[in-house]
Amino acid sequence: MNVSRESRPAAATAKVPSLRQRLTELRGPGVRPRSLDARALAALAANPGCRRRALLDGAGVDKGALARALGSPAAYGQSQFALVRGNSFEARVKADGGTELLRLVCERLAPGTAVPEDDAVARPDLSAAGPEGRAARTALALREAAAAGGWALLDHPLLAMDVAGSPAYVEPDAVVVHPDGTWTVVEIKSFPLIDGAADPAKVGAAARQAAVYVLALEAVAEHAAAHTGRPVRVRDRMLLICPKDFSNLPTAAPVDVRKQLATTRRQLARLTRVEEIAAALPAGTTFDLRLADDGRTATRPAPELTEAVEAVPAAYAPECLAACELAFHCRQRARQDGAVETLGRSVRGELGGLRTIEEALAAAAGAPEADPDDPAVQALRTAAALRAEALSGAVPPGAGTGSTGAADAAPLPGPRDGNGKGKDA
Repeated sequence: MNVSRESRPAAATAKVPSLRQRLTELRGPGVRPRSLDARALAALAANPGCRRRALLDGAGVDKGALARALGSPAAYGQSQFALVRGNSFEARVKADGGTELLRLVCERLAPGTAVPEDDAVARPDLSAAGPEGRAARTALALREAAAAGGWALLDHPLLAMDVAGSPAYVEPDAVVVHPDGTWTVVEIKSFPLIDGAADPAKVGAAARQAAVYVLALEAVAEHAAAHTGRPVRVRDRMLLICPKDFSNLPTAAPVDVRKQLATTRRQLARLTRVEEIAAALPAGTTFDLRLADDGRTATRPAPELTEAVEAVPAAYAPECLAACELAFHCRQRARQDGAVETLGRSVRGELGGLRTIEEALAAAAGAPEADPDDPAVQALRTAAALRAEALSGAVPPGAGTGSTGAADAAPLPGPRDGNGKGKDA
């Protein structure tokens, strides 16, 4: 029997706070959410086990301000000079309707293809109210470009994607629609390409960001193909545009992002949904800083904030120091707890079920409570024995019995005096 909404008991019709309301409570009343950009998403995908970052990013909490209020401010960021230089270079690349950008696209991705005439390229206006409006306008413009079957250049399109049950918006520098129905992500960076090569670490970071854009574009491409009946495909090679050598002239190189795309897709799928993390928090938990009238000074006591932050499990790793504003706070807590995560992911993996450095040292010293059949315990005890032998100067059994016999043929020379003669002579 169907029961109408009006006939249900009051307990059944009690209004349950929506996820959006819960995230607003976590940020604090009147606090605008921070946008989740591709760089943050790439960092989140690199550490999918960190529920703390997933919740704070999903709720739009300003992690930088939170870290300052906790007394562990982030010590990294892009300088103002780099921002100005990057914006100036991007403006140069996109000048005259993006003529130079399109030339580089044709030159690097489709050699021999003629650069389209200015009036043959659609440049849709993507302005709209709010991120939802801009994302919808971008999706519409891409569908129209796919239906037209010509060239189109979208300047700073906004793409929506679902991250752990929470909406996120990412904004590539540009997206180019080709007449063959393919779409290309274009990233413009201010670091140089010297003799056609750039800093591998910076190129890798750009590729991880581009993988997020490609992932977001794939959902739009699927809808565009369904609406237009035309084949649409997002290219798995993005175009990286940088200054050439030591000049300010733009050059470009295609970058294959298939590996980063597969990793990002897999890691984002592993993220625990935000509503599950929020539901496990103690009642009344909030990350509200209670900013003063100046909008910058936090008035909430640091111990309260610390308690709220520690209510969400973190997965610290040294790599977090270059990607998360809360990394210094998490490192401090991990060190206080003696967690093996402070030694790095590879060491953490080798130690298996040993959770703290104290446990690992005790196992190496032969603590009876350690499982002697555990491979990690066996490896630690072997390493401890070898270290003790090396420090004591004892020759391990079998040493010097190889085919060379050099160690047994002649004793090591003693210390020499100023004349080069051995003091034992």
